Amino acid sequence: MYDNLLTRFLTYVKIDTQSDASSMTVPSTQKQVDFAKRLLNDLEEIGMSDIEYNESNGFVTATLPANTDKDVPIIGFIAHMDTADFNSKNISPQIHENYDGKTILLNEEQDIRLSPDDFPNLNNYVGQTLITTDGTTLLGSDDKSGIVEIFSAMEYLIAHPEVKHGTIRVAFGPDEEIGVGADRFDVDHFKADFAYTIDGGPVGELEYESFNAAGADIHIKGKNVHPGTAKDKMINALKLAVAFDNELPQEQVPEKTEGREGFFHLVSVTGTVDEANMSYIIRDHDRDEFEAKKKLITAVADKLNTSFDEERISLKLKDQYYNMREVIEKDMRPVELADKAMRRLSIEPDIKPIRGGTDGSKISFMGLPTPNIFAGGENFHGRYEFVAVESMEKATDVLIEIAKLAAE
Repeated sequence: MYDNLLTRFLTYVKIDTQSDASSMTVPSTQKQVDFAKRLLNDLEEIGMSDIEYNESNGFVTATLPANTDKDVPIIGFIAHMDTADFNSKNISPQIHENYDGKTILLNEEQDIRLSPDDFPNLNNYVGQTLITTDGTTLLGSDDKSGIVEIFSAMEYLIAHPEVKHGTIRVAFGPDEEIGVGADRFDVDHFKADFAYTIDGGPVGELEYESFNAAGADIHIKGKNVHPGTAKDKMINALKLAVAFDNELPQEQVPEKTEGREGFFHLVSVTGTVDEANMSYIIRDHDRDEFEAKKKLITAVADKLNTSFDEERISLKLKDQYYNMREVIEKDMRPVELADKAMRRLSIEPDIKPIRGGTDGSKISFMGLPTPNIFAGGENFHGRYEFVAVESMEKATDVLIEIAKLAAE
């Protein structure tokens, strides 16, 4: 039904578009700029209008004009161009037709296997066409799947003018994986009434609730003394780092939480006896619990500092994004429309909170309600990532059905 979907996906995932958290440029990598320019040409080829690249924020935008005289909402579809912090060079996607439910040998030389024993979600795809990695890279279904699904939906609507729809705006943005891509999104220029990020996982996912998120950077100043004469003199910054982490709730970590349970996640620790640095991310769906977590980590720093005659632990906290439910629940039209579209297609909506965030988390707070819809991929951000062609086709079906329903 979508002739170019698979070809476009295989082409796009082979293009390295990894973002770089240490970069000061927008987008963070030149390869995202190059990919954006590729998308400009491809949008023109399929017949989209108002095609633009915004050099100040790295977003590619385009319009599919309405073909109905009815007063219908302007809908936006958004996906991100970058991939996560895992090897993204020389991606070699592997196609497995009519998957038989058994272990897939991804890489014979390195004996890397994708097994349903480790990943029971594979059992949901028996008989389907899977696309996997070769075991040495990520795949990039997050979010190249979303991009090609938007392209395929637009191609279909352009080729079928008998399908009535309102104005549709599309956007492809940079740096979602490093959490800064949506910071400069131009909501006023996008001119949509509501939008969707096409950035979810398995078929049926429909999400309008995300974490509240903050980052905590901690610098610890120690005192290095020769260990032979260190008694009552040495202050080991690394030991202080351990003590700091031990003061936090040990059950509130990613590996022990699920659903709406929040956590403190120790992302990195570096240093020596003389000084050390720690980095945490703090997450909770509930705003009050989120604020309590920030107060707690501040209190831990204050408590440990009381043991010394000078400040040894300095803490910098920065909010990153908030639970988009606060915005979207005031206008549930986009959620209700997506729910109805899925049900019409015999897809059972799986409405649950995201244990993470999307660009929609920030864009919603800019005044554009933006829930998240499945793109189909599984096991994101690593060598075991995969997506079924059938899942991408269903995501495309949903986008088209949303457009149709909005115009009825």
